[in-house]
Amino acid sequence: MPAHHRSSRYGRYAGGPDPLAPPVDLSEALAAVSEDVMAGYSPEEAMREFLRRGGRGREGLDDLSRRVHQRRRDLLKQHRLGGTLDEAKQLLERALRLEREQFLRDARMDPMDRSFREMQLDGLPRSTAAAVSELASYDWQSDSAREAYEQIKDLLGREILDQRFAGMKQALENATDADREAVAEMLRDLNELLEKHGRGEDTDEDFQDFMAKHGQHFPEDPQSVDELIDALAQRSAAAQRMLNSMTPEQRQELMQLSAQAFGSPDLMAQLGQLDANLQALRPGEDWNGSERFQGGEGLGLGDGTGVLQDIAELDALADELSQHHEGANLDDLDLDALARQLGDDAAVSARTLAELERAMRESGYLQRDQDGDLRLSPRAVRRLGKSLLRDTAQRLSGRPGARDTRLAGAAGEPTGATREWQFGDAEPWDVTRTLTNAITRTVAEGGDAGRGLRIDVRDIEVAETEARTQAAVALLVDTSFSMAAEGRWVPMKRTSLALHHLVSTRFRGDRLQLIGFGRYARDLRIEELTSLPPRREQGTNLHHGLLLATRFFRKHPSAQPVLLVVTDGEPTAHLLPDGESWFSWPAEPATLRATVQELDRLGRLGAQTTFFRLGDDPGLERFLLRMAERVDGRVVAPDPADLGSAVLQEYLDARSKDADDADPWG
Repeated sequence: MPAHHRSSRYGRYAGGPDPLAPPVDLSEALAAVSEDVMAGYSPEEAMREFLRRGGRGREGLDDLSRRVHQRRRDLLKQHRLGGTLDEAKQLLERALRLEREQFLRDARMDPMDRSFREMQLDGLPRSTAAAVSELASYDWQSDSAREAYEQIKDLLGREILDQRFAGMKQALENATDADREAVAEMLRDLNELLEKHGRGEDTDEDFQDFMAKHGQHFPEDPQSVDELIDALAQRSAAAQRMLNSMTPEQRQELMQLSAQAFGSPDLMAQLGQLDANLQALRPGEDWNGSERFQGGEGLGLGDGTGVLQDIAELDALADELSQHHEGANLDDLDLDALARQLGDDAAVSARTLAELERAMRESGYLQRDQDGDLRLSPRAVRRLGKSLLRDTAQRLSGRPGARDTRLAGAAGEPTGATREWQFGDAEPWDVTRTLTNAITRTVAEGGDAGRGLRIDVRDIEVAETEARTQAAVALLVDTSFSMAAEGRWVPMKRTSLALHHLVSTRFRGDRLQLIGFGRYARDLRIEELTSLPPRREQGTNLHHGLLLATRFFRKHPSAQPVLLVVTDGEPTAHLLPDGESWFSWPAEPATLRATVQELDRLGRLGAQTTFFRLGDDPGLERFLLRMAERVDGRVVAPDPADLGSAVLQEYLDARSKDADDADPWG
């Protein structure tokens, strides 16, 4: 049996997003969005900001917008209107030159007739349109001159049609009378179809019959009468804007010349009716706009209309890229138009941004709360906390004598949980989980686990342990406006996230309460703190924050209380018995007295206390030192960038002091 050979050809995939392309990497987007959320943006604003900026090696919406506006400026600077008028003038000059040359060659011409003709030509108006009109009845002696003159009419007819139907200028070059009659018939049928549609009397069969008869004139390949009207109205409106952009003199010349188009007044009547029908059917198109062209390259009527269409398309793209209208999303971007105007690379960038936006919304990293506001989801907060903890641990391990937080709990009791092995871990392997991971990975990679296993470092999981002492940790963070004004807002939030992640993943037996204090204090969930915007409110109510910490510690009487306070200002408010906040600056003795009394209560509970002083205020430094002395605490003055590692170090040191002398670092 003869062998059959099948040949195949492969090329670039052109069916939309590549189905084999890897999923977009959300890590950079999530980090950028989270950072902006912590700085006070809403998640929606933060995501928009990331999409505007773009990412590493990727254009953002602002970059694409700049390219769109530059392309628009280039079109206006490159071109000028009046190219058809220039071409008509050149043809007229050629016809007159050929006619005069004929006078010189024709020795048999009657001298009186020659003189009369020369006077006619010499007396022609300076206006091209007026001269062409006056020569309409002139009896040309030169066949070449007559041909050049007739080309003016042919040029105008083709240009005027090209304004309404792209490509008509080329299609009707060297056209016969039959070709022109076919166009005239198409215009009559088109106006009849549009008028029926305007009255609501047309049917789909009417459209199909029209396209079967005249479809070759519509490269847009419309699939319905509405698509046909949209395409025609956009080009007709662009033609009108081109006329509006001309000088009054140019418009007058063109209107006079148009009467000579194909030598057919009926053509202009049909085109006028077409414009009227389209304007009635699509009044929302821009029929009154204009542009200011400043370049040197002359544009014919058809090409000029195309440029005006390009400008309109660029304006639409600029609006889409701005994403300012309500409900805007990147799926609304016209990628085909972007590719036409800026190239395929711009369309790829926009498609990637749209995929990022869609993936962020569908990933579960953003969710709406009970009030309908968009927030970072617990999943996003966990991922962000893990990243921040890793960064903080690197800072911590860079200190002399510091310990890496990944070793936390090594000498304690097993928690029953496991985690992925990391370099430096000394905990025992969880053999069952490690082997299960190896089998799963081997099968996923196409191997046969029955033929033996090779354990990879990625498979290893270790048994997690915790220190034998449980701690109750209250982290009090100053949320007064000065924290945001002095650039301490985001470091405060990053610190809170890192500590929260450390406690929730490595010290699950510990309890952590986040407390924000400004004019008032309140308990905060980590998701609330992450998205908390800075508020212009007066007051640093440390007294209220300490009250909430006392309440929290009393809920966990068997745990070691650890109090961590981050602030950049002296107390200027305290809580009155009726629950109202009393504010005064400078601080009144009553405020300081209430704050000190509540700290003393915490001291009697045995809270290990550390104050983190941000800024160089001498008054705050003196106040915190005295507060720390009352409860045998500490004052740490870290740089805001190093706040996270300082807080984590204090937490780990505090809980290790009462761990029955067990070293949680192994």
